[in-house]
Amino acid sequence: MHFTAGDIARTRVADGPDPFWESVLSLHQVWARRPEPDLVGWRERVNRNARAPLDLLLPLVPARGYFPDFLTPAASAEGFEAGLDAVLSTPRCELRDQIGRLATSGSPLGGWARSVAEGTAPALRRLGEAMRDYQRIAFGPSWQRVRARTEPDRTWRARTQWYSGTDAMLRTFGPGIRWRPPVLEADYAVDRDIHLAGRGLLLIPSYFCRHKPVALADPSLPPTLVYPVSPSPPAAGAPLTADAAGSHLARLLGHTRAAVFQTLGGDCTTTELARRAGVSLSSASEHAAVLREAGLISSTRQRNAVHHSLTPVGLALLDGRPAQAPGDAHPISARFSTR
Repeated sequence: MHFTAGDIARTRVADGPDPFWESVLSLHQVWARRPEPDLVGWRERVNRNARAPLDLLLPLVPARGYFPDFLTPAASAEGFEAGLDAVLSTPRCELRDQIGRLATSGSPLGGWARSVAEGTAPALRRLGEAMRDYQRIAFGPSWQRVRARTEPDRTWRARTQWYSGTDAMLRTFGPGIRWRPPVLEADYAVDRDIHLAGRGLLLIPSYFCRHKPVALADPSLPPTLVYPVSPSPPAAGAPLTADAAGSHLARLLGHTRAAVFQTLGGDCTTTELARRAGVSLSSASEHAAVLREAGLISSTRQRNAVHHSLTPVGLALLDGRPAQAPGDAHPISARFSTR
């Protein structure tokens, strides 16, 4: 992936795992002859309970090689429903081209896949139902585990970018993803050159992506690289993981407010904050107000939603570092009441 200065400025780490990328990549684990040891129980449960959606989805996602880009829409960053709407709104010409490419890659296609390629209403309705059912069966009881496995990695890289810049963040991946400015090299199934051309790069941490990263096949789509999360914590001197900082924050803020604070990664709404922390909407709003008054988060209203993000002071507290205001010789102290 070839970067310009503009691409460096527009590169970011996603706020968390993407439900559609995780769906597609988990289907590879369903196909696998020898699944990863930690996924054996999960695969047995999926094979036992999700035969109907699997019969429809597996022909679209072969065990290896190409799969259609429309199955992993950029709109899924706004949530599963937004992503599903984007899948079902894919123009017929794109459905036809992408499934045609799937056919030429050697994957046998039946009448079902051809119906999807034609964009018929019954076929798209069945596709939507299959994706929804698979998401519910495969991830309903497991999504929090997926988030928990990806969050320390995502937080570490996002904080590295905040404190030290994108160049430093891109150096955290090796050896499978190597930053050799101005080119990011990744171990991949085929040789490809992608010129970002000022569009930047979205890096998405993934639990089901194993060994090698994955990118979109169409270079005209928003540049995206889905990468396997690091199996080990950062090296000494790197920011603290969420688990390492958790006990300190709980003593300082109280358990509930610490949970709200720790789950606030990137930019998220009050509703999303409540869902992540497992508290009511009113409780999330109240805790956010206290954290905001203490200078740990900032909040802005966008249309009908309030979006929250960590301030430098908040990031420093999560990392266990002293945070200083410009020109100030003493760490900033936050004022709050525990609850």
